Amino acid sequence: MPAIREPSVAHLPDAPDVRATQPLHVVAIGGGTGLSTMLRGLRRHVAVPGQPEAEDGAIADLAAVVTVTDDGGSSGRLRTDFNMLPPGDLRNCMVALSEEEDLLARLFSHRFRSGDTLKGHNFGNLFVAALTEITGDFAQAVQLSSKILATRGRIYPATTANTTLVAHMDDGSEVRGETRITASRRRIVELKLDPSSPAPLPQTLEAIAGADLITVGPGSLYTSLITNLLVDGIPAALAQARGLRVYIANLMSQANESLDLTASEHIERIYEHTRAPIFDCALVNTAPFSQETLARYAAEGAAPIVADVGRIEALGVRCIAGDFASEENVVRHATGRVADTLLALACNHRRQQD
Repeated sequence: MPAIREPSVAHLPDAPDVRATQPLHVVAIGGGTGLSTMLRGLRRHVAVPGQPEAEDGAIADLAAVVTVTDDGGSSGRLRTDFNMLPPGDLRNCMVALSEEEDLLARLFSHRFRSGDTLKGHNFGNLFVAALTEITGDFAQAVQLSSKILATRGRIYPATTANTTLVAHMDDGSEVRGETRITASRRRIVELKLDPSSPAPLPQTLEAIAGADLITVGPGSLYTSLITNLLVDGIPAALAQARGLRVYIANLMSQANESLDLTASEHIERIYEHTRAPIFDCALVNTAPFSQETLARYAAEGAAPIVADVGRIEALGVRCIAGDFASEENVVRHATGRVADTLLALACNHRRQQD
């Protein structure tokens, strides 16, 4: 197993001086809790007219591109009942970009605990479903919901096509549907969408083309990250993007999605699906975890992702190593430190281009 290089302050850029640079255009790509966690960190930097006292205004525009292949839980039930795209990950991003203390944000997060038909459903999911029926347009329903929540950013589904995830496993079998793929004990070899190459939203491609910073991750390697990169046009847009393209490495391994894969192997799996290098940098945690955390995750068959810095850089990807983790009930990225580092990297990149 590759050796872990110790974190060094020299690897981390200085914090951005927002007074010396124009605000950034940022695109964050992913899904699940990983993307919504990152958006909470980036949100506090978004310039908001009339609220200068709360933010530094480092971000002029923030766009989230979100996977729409979930087929479980409340989202899966709505997908079946209404033949609509799953709203769950998009709703999480709306809440992440809204004011967390706001009653509407709490309402959108509320999950019904009783009732034969309502139990398990999330109010925000039902709200998006209702707006989809009213407008006849899922993407428009998402934008209207975001406006009601006064989100500090735009949220786009990766595609509005009703696609199904299909995984080819290491034993030659084929597994269809995100829930079945996640539950499978086999290792994923290749991921596809059915129908293949669905069209992206034009706004997504425009946002990527105009971005100063584009992030992919953290999140489940296949079902939250690669699924977005199977949408027609998105890999090409990333390959041609002028902005800094950053992969945010996961902290812990995950069942069949990333078990025993190092950080560099995550990037290699992504490149196998994009068929082109799409990253300039990788943000990788190299800080150690407590023995209590390691034992808790080991009991679930999970372990820290190995930060094989040398192999990452051999792929032509600059490795930004440091302490990017937060240990609480579950291990999460320290969104404040991650966001500050990302913005500093993007500011430095833009200065070099100028």
